[in-house]
Amino acid sequence: MKKYSPQTRHVHADRLINKPEQGGVHQSTSNSVLFDFEAVEELEAVFQGKIPGHVYSRSSSPSIVGLQNILCEMESGVASTCFSTGMAAISAVFFSLLRSGDHVIVSRYLFGNTRSFMDALGNFGICVTYVDTTDANMVKNAIRQETKLFFCESIANPGTQVADLVAIGEICHQHNVLFVLDNTMTPSVMLDSKSVKAHLNITSLTKYIAGHGNVLGGVVTDLGTFDWRTFQNISAKYKVSDVSLWGMTQIRKRGLRDIGATLAPASAHPIAIGLETLSMRMQTASQNALALAEFMAEDKRFVSVNYPGLSRHPQHDLAKQLFCGRYGAILSFCLDETIDFRRYLNNLSLVLRATHLGDTRTLALPVASTIFYENGPQKRNEMGIKDNLVRISVGIEDIHDLIDDFTQAFENIE
Repeated sequence: MKKYSPQTRHVHADRLINKPEQGGVHQSTSNSVLFDFEAVEELEAVFQGKIPGHVYSRSSSPSIVGLQNILCEMESGVASTCFSTGMAAISAVFFSLLRSGDHVIVSRYLFGNTRSFMDALGNFGICVTYVDTTDANMVKNAIRQETKLFFCESIANPGTQVADLVAIGEICHQHNVLFVLDNTMTPSVMLDSKSVKAHLNITSLTKYIAGHGNVLGGVVTDLGTFDWRTFQNISAKYKVSDVSLWGMTQIRKRGLRDIGATLAPASAHPIAIGLETLSMRMQTASQNALALAEFMAEDKRFVSVNYPGLSRHPQHDLAKQLFCGRYGAILSFCLDETIDFRRYLNNLSLVLRATHLGDTRTLALPVASTIFYENGPQKRNEMGIKDNLVRISVGIEDIHDLIDDFTQAFENIE
């Protein structure tokens, strides 16, 4: 596909990459679970990975492959695999590529459900070390002989800590550690994952890619930057002729086929449609988030406001370097303890009280009592999650309406 600007590429990707039948501009939805072959020899060859094709839609289907083609092109990768959710994508990578006795390093500042998954890995004999990823030396010092993988989010949810991705990428490269990056908060219009030497990219398609709170999905993209010949855990039966596909082949076989967290073909269509407006939505939502964060930072009733776009944010300069002049659409805050934050949130009239992010609508969520509740007080404290911390996923509404809503909520409770 010709290297148009990101916005143009997203609008025309389905038509130009997949070339739908009969002049369609979108890949059609294939609802067939099974696929017929003229000869059994062809069926056998597809099963054995000798030729491309579809044998059962749990593993692949035309609709999903079409979406994977678009997502892979977005990241300039070598292969992408879609899953039913972002958490399924994360689980697939870890269960496919790791085995008992392995050691992994992950960010201390993880989304609550991701942290719960990491904690559970110990049950399978995998050792996990949590580090402060804003300091690359913490990652370097945690590396052991048995370290196989490093994982972090580009911007932490909800504390907005920014990982030192460039330095971490170099460390992983020097020590031959697989660098797995969750860039859900910073899709390709914000962050070029290859530029920080990431190896695998994981994205929750539910969030900014689809963008409208109407479909679930996740994706893993191999960026083609890792030499899989050096990774000891690749099974001989998945060492296909193209070395760059060894890792993704094992992820597809073990993580998708065997676990079965398949993206429904009908879900591929709304994800592809949402992708068309990704650049515009991210631009507007990021601008709104910066304006809203600046408004809150000037109001003493907000005793802390976390947003990388604020000059006082500890990683502001790093975020400015990494994210193409945008700082994302997530912020979090704590109100003065004399103010009942639940009552404040209940008085918002435009903003939705909901657990989600990356939506066109602005959403508010108290995180300690919801998505981080199962982590417990001690782990929440380690992650910097205070009891009254509120996460805001900023949408694309008119910024004046948003500021008015956050203002009037104070007036009503006072």
